[in-house]
Amino acid sequence: MDTTSLHTRPWSRRLRGALDAPAHWEILDIPAGPLADAVESLPLGPYRDALRGVWLGHPLHPALVQLPLGCWMSAGLLDFTPGGRRSADVLVAAGLLTAGPAALAGWVDWARLDPPRRRTGLVHATANITGVLLYAGSLLARSRGRRVRGRVLGLAGLAAVSAGAALGGHLSYRQAAGPDRAAAVPRLAPADWVGLGPVENFPVGEPTRRMAGELAVVVVRDGERCHVLAERCAHLSGPLSEGTVADGCLRCPWHGSEFRLRDGEVVQGPATAPQPVFETRVLSGHLEVRLPGAG
Repeated sequence: MDTTSLHTRPWSRRLRGALDAPAHWEILDIPAGPLADAVESLPLGPYRDALRGVWLGHPLHPALVQLPLGCWMSAGLLDFTPGGRRSADVLVAAGLLTAGPAALAGWVDWARLDPPRRRTGLVHATANITGVLLYAGSLLARSRGRRVRGRVLGLAGLAAVSAGAALGGHLSYRQAAGPDRAAAVPRLAPADWVGLGPVENFPVGEPTRRMAGELAVVVVRDGERCHVLAERCAHLSGPLSEGTVADGCLRCPWHGSEFRLRDGEVVQGPATAPQPVFETRVLSGHLEVRLPGAG
């Protein structure tokens, strides 16, 4: 009986190595920089944060990609089903129409990633663009009555977008490009009130880092009131204590996410999840904090 676990088998290690590899291809930084600048310069206004999924509380791109992928996988099945020819053609076209919004949301997210994740994202996008071009060729061939060619191009397109999906999953979960980095705060925060020091030690309007037990927090003093948030940004763990305060918001120094001080809500992305906020009290001139509902 083979007792070797699935993830330690040679083919599994090679597959994971292949998925990890693009993050180390520094040559991709050459096109990635100008591309990111171009995406950032798009006049999207408030729609930029809508595409990021700020209103949803998590990235929108993974949800949007289900539309073209679902259409194209269904078309692949119908291509080999009696009487499914016309429906397959419609689904190929529908996949092409829905690929645009999904791609735009993905590019908006990608532009604010750090270099290793950008590299993986660029290869992911290249695979998907290849798939879109193959499906466009498939639709053209179908419209001209070249059914066999249309099917072959469709299958090639499905292979390309499947490879892109594998890289996208790797980027999201292995490289953690999309998760809420502050999700673990409730499990790491002290169970009861913990002191952070005399209130007078916190400069007014300046973010200050302190430790609440083993958890880093950032304190922003506003007159006699203090706002306390988890110190690591929910987007990519940027140090909020090195950020700036303006108009009642704390801005991350890494990618520009802005969080409202009073409740941690996202005012501007790329962060999509609110920043955890602590309850505060002052006893004998000393600031104490705890998570809401603790104790």
